[in-house]
Amino acid sequence: MLPKKTLLATAVIGAMLATAANAETLRWTRSADSLTMDPHSQNEGPTHSVNHQIFDTLIYQDMDVAYQPGLATEWYVKEDEPTVWVFKIREGVTFHEGQSLTADDVAFSIDRARREPADMRGLLTSISEVRAVDDYTVEVETHEPNPLLPNNFTNLFIMSREWAEEHGVEEAQNYAAGEETYAVRNANGTGPFRVESREPDVRTVFVRNDDYWGIDHYPMEISRLVFTPIESASTRVAALLSGEVDFLQETPVQDIERLANADGIKNEQGAENRTIFLGMDMGSAQLRTADTDDNPFADRRVREAINLAVDATTIQRAVMRGNSQPAGMIAPPFVNGYSEEMDEVLEADTARAQELMEEAGYGDGFRVTLHCPNDRYVNDEQICQAVVSMLARIGITVDLVAQTRSLHFAELARGEYDFYLLGWGVPTMDSEYIFNYLYHTKEENHGTWNFTGFSDERVDELTVAMGQEVDEDARNEMIAEAWQIVHDEIVYIPIHHQMLTWSMRDDIDFKVQSENTPHFKYLRFNN
Repeated sequence: MLPKKTLLATAVIGAMLATAANAETLRWTRSADSLTMDPHSQNEGPTHSVNHQIFDTLIYQDMDVAYQPGLATEWYVKEDEPTVWVFKIREGVTFHEGQSLTADDVAFSIDRARREPADMRGLLTSISEVRAVDDYTVEVETHEPNPLLPNNFTNLFIMSREWAEEHGVEEAQNYAAGEETYAVRNANGTGPFRVESREPDVRTVFVRNDDYWGIDHYPMEISRLVFTPIESASTRVAALLSGEVDFLQETPVQDIERLANADGIKNEQGAENRTIFLGMDMGSAQLRTADTDDNPFADRRVREAINLAVDATTIQRAVMRGNSQPAGMIAPPFVNGYSEEMDEVLEADTARAQELMEEAGYGDGFRVTLHCPNDRYVNDEQICQAVVSMLARIGITVDLVAQTRSLHFAELARGEYDFYLLGWGVPTMDSEYIFNYLYHTKEENHGTWNFTGFSDERVDELTVAMGQEVDEDARNEMIAEAWQIVHDEIVYIPIHHQMLTWSMRDDIDFKVQSENTPHFKYLRFNN
């Protein structure tokens, strides 16, 4: 989806009612907590879900994933300067601790997010300079025209410069190095909820921000939001059934039918903007955990064998109980550049996979370790267990290490894995985001989540070009060419596009958002 050169915001939600008089507490659970409250440290879904309650972005995606004005009321390309985007900043906004929002805070936040070690920097590599022109105007200059720049700001949270300088957090937290800063456990945003208390991985309590700039534009019916991450799927479900929690995000697939039939509970379902896949280190001369003196993953025939052995259709039926869509590419149908033909799933073929292993010189197989999170994606550990069984049929002995996502992502970020499970969402709704993070050669500002060692000069050229090309047809040709290259190379092993189920008290009116980001300012109670 390409943004228009000029987007004028007339009103956030014109027909919304004012804050309800009967506002109440909502108790929310999911499997995992935010990794950090530093808003620029980690580009990761559960982390963003928490931060969206506290902070605002210039532009955000609402519950229908439509782009809406946040702290920017207007944005457009400057006349006669195609490399300059102008953002008009909402006036009269205050941070939770009382600082007034100005263009200087916006410029500071963008610059903070585009510098190392911020994980958000991969979205902002096209920027050459950010200028606060006056108190409520920001100009963002890019090296080349960038038609997607506003799309890249939907998870770019705005901080107070004064607060950051007061607490020594002018730079983002270095998450991979285990750095601890004031911003990791404390937050000062302009968003709909303030943080009342925070115990990481235990409980975070938010209270409604009655000074919120959008207080009259959104329902804002929650006065107190209590977030309790619960790792155990059965315990989460039991908490909802017993009334200990009101809203369960990412319902375990094995409990969907049970909850649908439970008194006082309902399910909301929809497709998620996320693809689950396997990654392999194909670039190293030798794998860390394999019992070979070379790298089997470097041979395309081995990658093809794995692709034929991993039966996504069986995983859909047996592991996901029908609540997934087998995938052939790492882009869900929402995304510009998606190809129905390329997303076609090959029928599993163990015999052909064994032939390919023989041809590659690994007829006797090999041993390798697969790293998998056990609390990030729907049935992530169970998916990996199925993969272990499937690869055993072609002689690949897989040692599975399943662990909490905080360890998984920290070790992955340090490049410690030979073989791993990952899921990828596309908040910009454009393939450039996927290529920028997952396929471009890994370097300072590109390929930051490319832990495969894959490097292709043409893909790199196309990735940069598709971020600059303003002609839509020309862009789409670039995207299609890049997808064909990586599809032929079998860089990753796609498994499925994830489906979402949210379960909740039946007096709650709140539909699934495909980004899996519940914007609780929209939630209503049917009293």
